[in-house]
Amino acid sequence: MTISEAKAAGQGCAVQYARSATAMLCNGLGRYEEALVAAQQATDDTPELFVSDWARIELVEAATRAGRPEAARAALDRLRQGTAAAGTDWALGVETRLRALLSDGADADRLYREAIERLSPTRVRPELARAHLLYGEWLRRAGHRVAARDQLRQALELFGEMRMDAFAERARRELAAAGERVRRRRVDAFDELTAQEAEIAQLAVAGRSNPEIGAQLFLSPRTVEWHLRKVFMKLGVTSRRELAGALNATGRTAESA
Repeated sequence: MTISEAKAAGQGCAVQYARSATAMLCNGLGRYEEALVAAQQATDDTPELFVSDWARIELVEAATRAGRPEAARAALDRLRQGTAAAGTDWALGVETRLRALLSDGADADRLYREAIERLSPTRVRPELARAHLLYGEWLRRAGHRVAARDQLRQALELFGEMRMDAFAERARRELAAAGERVRRRRVDAFDELTAQEAEIAQLAVAGRSNPEIGAQLFLSPRTVEWHLRKVFMKLGVTSRRELAGALNATGRTAESA
């Protein structure tokens, strides 16, 4: 809707922003063919040159993952004109991360490490998180599962803090593939509960039965059970005992109700 309305209004910049954002989202979701199309469109329409460079970052990753290395190299060559001129750790760190994507063996390992070293002191945490993610993915595919888990944990933590949920889920899947059991719950997941769900959860942790909770909140026991199932799903737990731990992890205990 945003793209179609912006096109109808002749707002080329808005269209370009939206396509670049779409490319990033699709990369996070692992939908690389779609990311590639959106990134190519965002670089073909260039009312804002800096947005084109953002889109090229997405294009290189999407093209590499989609088996289009020639498209990735062409985009990287164009991007390097800007990163070389900037010369900042941010610019060079992103460039190095993308070069690693197109490299193999010891060269790839060295470049991923350099990218993380350059990006770590910067304030651009999404780019650092993505470097950890890509390095972790590469390590897992190279058979270095223990080292991969370390990188992927760091990526997952950073993505979780920034609420970059698509990339966090990608990191979570990679961690599971690397042999680590990962809970599908964020520490701040309590904030996703409705007010009624939060109250029911706290009463359940306090030891109230479903009929007791229903009597206090003027709900039927069956309705309470339905709400609790939704709470369990949102917090990633399967029992009241686990529910107590989930609420404690958020700092929301029964006493704070």
